[in-house]
Amino acid sequence: MRENFLYKINSGKPNKMKFFVLGYLKSMVPSIFFQKRLNHVLEKARKRDDYEYILKRVDYYIKLNAPFALSEKDEIRRGPAWIHYRGPFSKFTPKMFHSAYYLDQLDVTRWFPQHLRWDFCPGDVYFTPPCPCIVKSRLLTEDNSNSVILKLDKLRHFLFVHDRKSFREKQDKVIFRGKIRSSRVRTAFLKKFINHPMFDCGVVESREDVPKEWERPKRTIREHLDYKFIMALEGNDVASNLKWVMSSNCLAVMTRPTCETWFMEGSLIAGYHYVEVKEDFSDLEEKIRYYTEHIQEAEDIIAHAHEYVSQFMDKEREEIIQLLVLQKYLRLSGQY
Repeated sequence: MRENFLYKINSGKPNKMKFFVLGYLKSMVPSIFFQKRLNHVLEKARKRDDYEYILKRVDYYIKLNAPFALSEKDEIRRGPAWIHYRGPFSKFTPKMFHSAYYLDQLDVTRWFPQHLRWDFCPGDVYFTPPCPCIVKSRLLTEDNSNSVILKLDKLRHFLFVHDRKSFREKQDKVIFRGKIRSSRVRTAFLKKFINHPMFDCGVVESREDVPKEWERPKRTIREHLDYKFIMALEGNDVASNLKWVMSSNCLAVMTRPTCETWFMEGSLIAGYHYVEVKEDFSDLEEKIRYYTEHIQEAEDIIAHAHEYVSQFMDKEREEIIQLLVLQKYLRLSGQY
């Protein structure tokens, strides 16, 4: 218990209590305050020098362009790690799903009349909904236009770090800590490298179906930053550590992404933003040795990763993009 407590206060992850206290305090501000400001905020956004970039991001998150109809029947369906809520903004409550999703969606929906309706699927979504639906993550397939992305589960996913240690100063090793969940990729990786001398990897969960010898103590984010290479492996959907790994001076190593979030994982370029390896990890050792020896190439990838991450740092712009995504969704559904 003592070790768990020490990990929590030194993990480097955001303070959950602070997030929820501030979130619920903000939720007390009447929605009408935001609704009266919406037109002004969006009109001001049109005068920004980066407005064309903003519109490109909006079109990336919502691929729909044709009108569609939403069901008028209120409904909730539950899956293993998600729910599908259908109804007005006003009736979505914290008790329906994790409170973090409630607060994140409220940051956007409170700018619009609360009687407006949506299909909302918070959680780890590893399928394409049958109707236009707001999600945190979507599959990287050609036919995924029904998945409309908003910036959700921000506390867990949108964490960045300030890494003071250069790539050259770090250990020539690879680190991975995480849960298996039902990830075929993570299972294949651990089977191959659990006791490999170049790898410090392990599972941080106790489950009957996870080999006991795979379990390892948790590592803080700062401890991760002592290694040159950090595995960013997909779990239920995306690799949640990818954002902070790409903001560090470590190389993100992963298989080709199969789904994406607000971070637009589908636009990442292998060998330019991250080190891509095969799904059977047959080339992983070779890639690690290559970038250990070719330091400049590794540092070039890290620089490109930093440049990519920087586009998510403008809080005002991020808010504008979210508002425009939801506005487009409501307009195409004939409500706005």
